[in-house]
Amino acid sequence: MRLWLFVAAPLLASFAPSVPDGPAVIAIDAAADRHPISPLIYGASFADTATIADLGLAANRSGGNSASLYDWRSEARNAGRDWYFESMPVTPGEPAQYGTRFIAQTRAGGAAPIVTVPMIGWVAKLAPGGGKQASFAISKYGAQEARDSDGLPDAGNGNTPAGRPIVGNDPHDAAQPDAPANQQAWIRSLVAKWGEAAQGGVPFYALDNEPSRWHDIHRDVHPVGLHAREIAQATIAYARMVKVADPSAKVLAPEEWGWNGYRYSGFDQQAGEAHGYRDLPDRRDQTGGMDLLPWLLTQWKRAGHPIDILSVHYYPQGGEFHEGQDDVSPAMQARRNRSTRALWDRAYTDESWIADRVALIPRLRDWSAKCYYPGTPLAITEYSWGADGHMNGATAQADILGIFGREGVYMAARWMAPARGTPIYLAMKLFRNPHGTQAGFGETSVAAQAPDPDTVAAFAAVRAKDGVLTVVAINKRANHPAPVRISLAHFARAGSITGARVADGRLIQLPPTRYRDAAIAATLPPQSVTLFEVRPDAS
Repeated sequence: MRLWLFVAAPLLASFAPSVPDGPAVIAIDAAADRHPISPLIYGASFADTATIADLGLAANRSGGNSASLYDWRSEARNAGRDWYFESMPVTPGEPAQYGTRFIAQTRAGGAAPIVTVPMIGWVAKLAPGGGKQASFAISKYGAQEARDSDGLPDAGNGNTPAGRPIVGNDPHDAAQPDAPANQQAWIRSLVAKWGEAAQGGVPFYALDNEPSRWHDIHRDVHPVGLHAREIAQATIAYARMVKVADPSAKVLAPEEWGWNGYRYSGFDQQAGEAHGYRDLPDRRDQTGGMDLLPWLLTQWKRAGHPIDILSVHYYPQGGEFHEGQDDVSPAMQARRNRSTRALWDRAYTDESWIADRVALIPRLRDWSAKCYYPGTPLAITEYSWGADGHMNGATAQADILGIFGREGVYMAARWMAPARGTPIYLAMKLFRNPHGTQAGFGETSVAAQAPDPDTVAAFAAVRAKDGVLTVVAINKRANHPAPVRISLAHFARAGSITGARVADGRLIQLPPTRYRDAAIAATLPPQSVTLFEVRPDAS
């Protein structure tokens, strides 16, 4: 995954939320809006076995840009633009795994593996002897803007010293042609090792990674943006191929990167970036003026519903997420607090270059109901709001998990698995394994309303094994504690409370206490995530 900013985002305005005079009232109704929470929303990418077990992850994804050219026979990948367009071996010690090692470590932790199937038509080719290979070798294509001085000095970044892309390179330099039959052989080998999905084998196959950006990320092998008809044909063909190899496996697509990927083909994005988004060829000649994703759904419907799960990626575009460069300025923290609304709020206008009402989950659901079939499972298989090492990132992550459960998302995988002990790691652990007993937030969502989710957000559920009502309350404000009054409808009027909290970068256990008169009074520390486990008195 990479962040794509096509026009400059507006300057961040300072934002100082008001501090209420009295407690914020959180209204819980244990009989309203009840629906199951899919455990698969608690997922990540490239999590190791220990992380999966400790966080209680239910899904683990092997994906990202390198997955597009993964070669299962030689255990090789090509990093594309992310790292000098190099093909390189996938060694056992690397965190990012794509094949049998990934599946084995995922199963050992107790999660479901999501395996990415390349569709780009090329796979990585290693140098003789199994070493790294350059797509834009300086020895062949001349001096370049940058080179891999630490690993493979002959590997350039594919741009001339003046910054212009090198064109006309030979894709065979570091890659070899690939076809669906080769990928089917891979899936058959996985079925031979672990059985079909229905027998406990690999349950999910995702079709490649952000194909509408191949012309950028993988321009060494795919310099022309993918046409709308090409992505439709490829997803249909590869989905059918997967089902022949394993009829019980579920197929995810289109794995698109974000807002423009939902709307425009790769060919149109390439044209739009070069000439402006005014007259787009595919939109005019292939999709009939439709956005790409709903048009794809119509094509899949005509093909007999080969795709089981509608999957996309989403990253906020206002600077909240930037790999290795977290912005935790007060203005950005406030924006990070607000921008999770893009996942669910039809009234929220995105504050980045998008400048539109994204409402991602309801939008996907509307498109599916109209163009494919109502109730299509939804997956967000890459996302991150950044600030992994800061409590602002932790409150955003907790908010996102609560939103996924409340809004009925079927599957989600954070990019990537957070580092152990970071605030985001602890926020994820709070939902699934806060006490080390694999019991946390409940499995049946119930109604929870808070007056201002930009400052205090709340989510509630009922836990199946013991009937406990669980409430996650999030204080997003950095410098102010939040007094709250949690009212309980259709639940016992008195009982006991236990729980856990993430605050100041620590996960702590709450001392047992009691509530009465169907209400809980509490004060949430600044920038904190609190899990209340509410048990009724025995009758």
